[in-house]
Amino acid sequence: MTLPEQGRSRDDVFGQMRERKAADAKWDQGKTFSLIYPTGRDDVDELLMDANALYLYENALNPIRFPSLQQMESEIVAAAGGLLNLPPTGGGTLSSGGSESILMSVLVNRDRAKAERGIEPGKGNIVYPTSAHAAFAKAAHYLELEARPVPIRTDDFTADVDAMADAIDDNTVLVMGSAYGYPHGVMDPIEDLSNLALERNIGFHTDTCVGGFVLPFLEQLGYDVPPYDFRLPGVTNMSSDVHKYGYTTKGVSVILHRQTEWIGNQYFLYSDWPSGIYGTPTVAGARPAAPIAAAWAITQYLGNEGYLELMRSLMATTDKIRAGIEAIEGLEIMGNPIGPLLTFTSTTDAIDTYAVCDLMDDKGWNLDRNTDPNGLHMMISPLHERVADEFLADLRWAVDNHGESRGVEARYN
Repeated sequence: MTLPEQGRSRDDVFGQMRERKAADAKWDQGKTFSLIYPTGRDDVDELLMDANALYLYENALNPIRFPSLQQMESEIVAAAGGLLNLPPTGGGTLSSGGSESILMSVLVNRDRAKAERGIEPGKGNIVYPTSAHAAFAKAAHYLELEARPVPIRTDDFTADVDAMADAIDDNTVLVMGSAYGYPHGVMDPIEDLSNLALERNIGFHTDTCVGGFVLPFLEQLGYDVPPYDFRLPGVTNMSSDVHKYGYTTKGVSVILHRQTEWIGNQYFLYSDWPSGIYGTPTVAGARPAAPIAAAWAITQYLGNEGYLELMRSLMATTDKIRAGIEAIEGLEIMGNPIGPLLTFTSTTDAIDTYAVCDLMDDKGWNLDRNTDPNGLHMMISPLHERVADEFLADLRWAVDNHGESRGVEARYN
């Protein structure tokens, strides 16, 4: 396609956009179980649209020109830090998403390892369970570090502490664990893993990109939440996505460091050109302001009590869906997920979960496929309360009526 010779009418442009969008996942109908995390509340949707519109054109690259953005960013970071018990010595920044937050953490720990332990770039490694987000492997690739994925336990799908310990050596710059992990929704033994890192003076990252706006509220509601955050002395860095269960629009994540001065390792500063000082704390130069405004607006609008209310209802929906899955003979939940993320698999050769997923696809549901073993993955959002019965009925039908798998592969995106 080339640029049109003559401009098209607004109706023509939007008509084609709507036609193309018809093929997209119907997230607003509760048909998706990842990528988007809708509350199903009109007041929240209207707030997010208005906040985005108010800051549609601003550029977060320059906090001097747009000080309101810097103020909102610092308050979002402080709110996330408060939830995750960041000490007074700590600080952080926003990023575009979990992958960038993880990249910044790996960068900071690579450079800390160089300064404090003499580990040169290209010589270091990071150690993580195979259930870790793929962004850790991506960060290792970008930053010339050896990636050392360690197989997880097959009984509960958590990180294997002894195997992780064996993988750590004098050139390890970072160890990590998930609280909780994206593939199965289970908590890694963060305290044991962070103690390993602490004993060897290595940075430890708790990845709460999914759990950062879940676990603090579960804890307040009385759920048994194992220690995972900055209350553990070995935890040096954490990531938390506001655009998941913080319920804002894409893309806003927070990267937190136990020591504020470590943020300096994120910065790229340059002045050897005619336009003066150029400085950025993340990969992007120009940054959209609208996501920052939306994230600030929703966190202020909901507040602690609003998030608790959503979490209470969300866990009731999660319990209902979990019970419905477990009631289908031949299906079982993988591991012991702590929050609103479930992965289930088959206990019998008579049920092919990928073939089940094919039929669910036909009915408009969007489940993700997992591997090792094959299973189906779902991140439950508040909107799913409306469709839980329909989903379970369709799942039971698909289990009873599926044929052979069509060969659709598992993929994150």
